[in-house]
Amino acid sequence: MKTFNRLIFICCIVIISACTAPIAGNSPTLSQTPDYAIVKVMYATDRNYNEATVPNNVYGSKRATLSYGISEVSIPRHHIIGVLEEPSLFKLEFKESPEKHVALLGVKPLAKEDFFTQLSSDVSHTEQSKAFLFVHGYNVSFADAARRTAQIYYDLKIDMVPVFYSWPSQSKTVSYTVDEQNIEWTQNNLKSFLIDFLEKSSAQNIYLIAHSMGNRALTRAVIDVINTKPDYRARIKEVILAAPDIDADVFKRDIAPALTASGGPVTLYASSVDKALIASQKIHQYPRAGDARNGLIYYPGIESIDATNVDTSFVGHSYPAEERSVLSDIFYLINADLRAKERFGLSYVETGKYWKFKP
Repeated sequence: MKTFNRLIFICCIVIISACTAPIAGNSPTLSQTPDYAIVKVMYATDRNYNEATVPNNVYGSKRATLSYGISEVSIPRHHIIGVLEEPSLFKLEFKESPEKHVALLGVKPLAKEDFFTQLSSDVSHTEQSKAFLFVHGYNVSFADAARRTAQIYYDLKIDMVPVFYSWPSQSKTVSYTVDEQNIEWTQNNLKSFLIDFLEKSSAQNIYLIAHSMGNRALTRAVIDVINTKPDYRARIKEVILAAPDIDADVFKRDIAPALTASGGPVTLYASSVDKALIASQKIHQYPRAGDARNGLIYYPGIESIDATNVDTSFVGHSYPAEERSVLSDIFYLINADLRAKERFGLSYVETGKYWKFKP
């Protein structure tokens, strides 16, 4: 039976791989050159704007008012699912090349009205009026947020519009406490953007994805929006919390009840080998919601999934975007709106009331 299950799972991965093969088409989000694809990713940010000619330097790490725009990211022809290809010293690569790397090719700021006009137009070209919003975590630059969003979109290859929100992370490992202050500061800006996103985008099926520290702002913003505009929750089809760097007790007491009060689904991915969250616990002295070592979060309305079995990276923190099995799970969650019990590759742990990836 295990052999059969593995065979079926491999077939699922093959299907995902086929779905993520380069495609030419009429999508306003994806275009092709002979050697690489170009993914158009829309963004909102409260980082400071710089008059820079190099796309990676257009937005900095200081706080600013909300601004909007479109970024273009290359995906090389030989892109590997889950990988953010970048220059390697071992290959004597000293600068980004769109033929080889996932690279930020350009950034075009837009006025707010023009941004939402463009967003609505792009959403209208999707069959099911779908869009997703990604909120990155700690130690991430604007350029890396754009690259990651484009990679997630390209690897999932679901007919939807990719958007990301970039807050002023310092993009430095040593600046964890500064990032903590900035993610708290950005919460109201994210809430304002989320309300505009719901009011002005025309998207009827919206998927919200946050990673690591980004979960702190997204969960609070969603709760505020639901409390302010309860009718909007029906259009938020899923809130996906990936490796959330949130105090586990605060999450269970304050966030989970408010997030699930309206009945909308929430999915939480956690791991017991996430070194970033293990370090976070040492700093804060309390477990994190995305750290499965002390047991996964159980709360009615939240489907918690243990990703420990699939995480093979050294740090073990970026599995939601890097591991094929997790990307496959997210694919079926978004593309077919399947709940955990309906998605192949997951098994239920009765004692803890959570799901885990099958070995």
